[in-house]
Amino acid sequence: MSVNAFSGPDYLAAGFRMISRPGLRRFVILPLLINILVFTGLLWFAFSRFNGWVEAFVPNLPDWLSFLNYVLWPLFVALVALMVFFTFTTLANLIASPFNAFLAEKVEIVARGKDPFPPFSWTELAAMAPRTLWRELRKLGYFLPRALGLLILSLIPGVNLVAAPLWLLFNVWMMAVQYIDYPADNNKVSWPAMLYWLRQHRWASLSFGGITYLAVMVPLFNLLAMPAAIAGGTLLWVDGNPETDSD
Repeated sequence: MSVNAFSGPDYLAAGFRMISRPGLRRFVILPLLINILVFTGLLWFAFSRFNGWVEAFVPNLPDWLSFLNYVLWPLFVALVALMVFFTFTTLANLIASPFNAFLAEKVEIVARGKDPFPPFSWTELAAMAPRTLWRELRKLGYFLPRALGLLILSLIPGVNLVAAPLWLLFNVWMMAVQYIDYPADNNKVSWPAMLYWLRQHRWASLSFGGITYLAVMVPLFNLLAMPAAIAGGTLLWVDGNPETDSD
């Protein structure tokens, strides 16, 4: 598959096909179980706090501007939903990061037709855990200050009108960062080099991040969408790197 600006949906679809292969299904089961547990707990918490969060974000408008509530409420409901579901993906990926990295390895093996990685063992998985957890924390370090800046914008009257679309664009970008980083890290590509690669393939990355974001926003479906996104992001990385990187 050739990498082009609008190939993101094709890669996610290819990811779904890839994880349905008999040899790869077993590498999806454990991350899937972790996702189910995290998603159930977070969904319960979100439902119990949802109304309070939305009310906290919607500004108190004077009577003569009350008609704007019809615009602001849907925007801020969407904003809260975006933050809740991104929190879910962050927690799930943090907990399941060694399994996700291992799935990305196996997808790359199939895609390249060769095996540069050692065979599966619990010892290998345990050895991968510190590296993958550190990389997930690096993603959080990238995400949190930018998210804080957007949160501050959300609290400034007038300026907060642009917060929702900015959140959406940022979350789309983070979907690309999240799932394309697994094969990059497996190939020892540094964090700055990975971000540079994403910027070099900006539109393909955004189209992949956009369709992935839509997929992970769908309750229950997102449980399968996440491993499919790992597989799809790996396929995108492989097509954009005919030879394995080794930064």
